[in-house]
Amino acid sequence: KITRLRLGSGFLLSDVQKAFELYRTIAIPLLARDCTHEEFLEQVTKVNRCLAYTTHRFSDHFQKMHEEKILEQNRLLEEKVRTRTRELRQSQLKYKGLVEEITDGYFVIQKEVIVFANQAYCQMHCCTLEEVLGRKFSLFVAPDDRKKVLTIYRRSLTRKPMMPRSFEYLRLTKDGKTFPTEILAKNTHYENRLSSIGICRDITQRLQMEQRVREAERMAYIGQITTSLSHEIRNPLSAVKMNLQILQNHPKLRGNDARRIDISVREVMRLERILSQLLDFAKPLRMEYGPVDVNHLVISCEELLDTKLSAEKIAIVTDLDPAVPLIHADGGRLSQALINLMLNAIEASPMEGRIRIRTRFFKNGGNPQTRITVEDEGAGVLEKDRQEIFRPFFTTKSKGTGLGLAIIKRIAEAHGGDVEVSSVPPAGASFTIILPSGQA
Repeated sequence: KITRLRLGSGFLLSDVQKAFELYRTIAIPLLARDCTHEEFLEQVTKVNRCLAYTTHRFSDHFQKMHEEKILEQNRLLEEKVRTRTRELRQSQLKYKGLVEEITDGYFVIQKEVIVFANQAYCQMHCCTLEEVLGRKFSLFVAPDDRKKVLTIYRRSLTRKPMMPRSFEYLRLTKDGKTFPTEILAKNTHYENRLSSIGICRDITQRLQMEQRVREAERMAYIGQITTSLSHEIRNPLSAVKMNLQILQNHPKLRGNDARRIDISVREVMRLERILSQLLDFAKPLRMEYGPVDVNHLVISCEELLDTKLSAEKIAIVTDLDPAVPLIHADGGRLSQALINLMLNAIEASPMEGRIRIRTRFFKNGGNPQTRITVEDEGAGVLEKDRQEIFRPFFTTKSKGTGLGLAIIKRIAEAHGGDVEVSSVPPAGASFTIILPSGQA
C-alpha cells in the first residue's frame, strides 16, 4: 500500500532509499544513549540487517510496480497504434474504393512519374496498372501536345499551391490511338512528397455532341438560305432552259452554234441537278423502312450505271457475302447513297480501271453489322482531307458541289450507321457504309 502511494505520488526509488536511511540516522543516536557498548554493536548490526533487507525488498517491489506500470503503458500505446493503423487502413480502403468507383481517370504524379492510378485511367489508355505505374506521364500524351503539357506541368511546380487548373489536350493509348481529354490537376503532398494529383476525363462524346449541335445550327441556316435562293433561281433557270431547247431544235442552227447551244443546255441541266441536291439536303430526310436485300441492292445499282461504266470502260468486280441478312432500311435511300459512292469511284478511276464492291456481315458481339465497301483505283484521299470530305460543300473537284459524301453520311446516320474512309494515296480510296443488321 505504501509503495503504491509513493509510486502514485511520483516518488523516485532513490527518494525511498533515502527515507529508509533516515531511520538509521534516527535510531543509532538513541541506541548509543540507552545501550552498553556491546549491546550497541549488536543492535546496530540488527538495524543494518533489517534496513538492508527492507530496502532490498521494497526496491524489488518498487521496481516491479514500475515495470508493471511501463508494461501497462506499452499495452495501451500498442492498442492505440493498432486502432490508429486499423482506422488508417479503413480510411485508405474507403479512399481507394471511392477513387476506383469513379469513371474518370485519377492519377498522382511525382517528378514526372506516375505513382498512383485508378482502373479507369488504365483502361482509357488500354494498359494494365503495372504498365502505368513507374512510367513518365508524358508517354501517355499525344506527341503534338507533349511539349505544351510538360511546360505547363513544370511551371506549376515552381508556383505556390493553386486552385485546380483545367486544360484540354490529346492523350495517347498503348496502341497509338489518340483521344481528347479534359484534365483537372492540382499540386499537393502525397506520402509526404510534392505531387500533382488530377482527374482525366475523356471528352470525345462531348466534343462530338458539340460538333453535331454546331453542324445542326449551320445546316438550319444553310437550309433557310438554300430554300430561299432555289426558288429565286429555279424559275428564271427554267425559262433559260426552255428557250435554249427551242433554239436547239431550230433547223438553221448548225456547226459551232449548235454545239454551243448543246453545251449551254447541259450546263443548265447541271445547275438544276445542283439545285435539286441543295433542296434535298436542306429538307429533313423522309425514310420509308422495309426489308432490304443488300446484295440484290448492289446488283441493281450496278445495272443502273451499266451504260456509264461501259462508256468509261470501267469494270465492276463484286464480292458479295451470302451471309448478309435482310436488313430493316430504306432501300431507296440506300440506293441513292450507293450510287453516289459508285459515281465518285467512276470519276476517280482511270480509263479501263476497276471498281470493287464488297459486302460483309459482322456479328460484332451483340451489335451485328452489314458493311458495303466501294474501292476505286484513283488518286486516293489525302490525310488532311479525310476529316473534311463529309462536311457539306467541301470538295476537291473543279465541278463538285461538296454535297455527295455529306448526303451519303446523312443517309447512313439516319439508319443508325456511319461511313468510313481509308486511303493510301495514290493507291485509290475505300469507302464503307456501315449499317446495323437488326431483324428485317
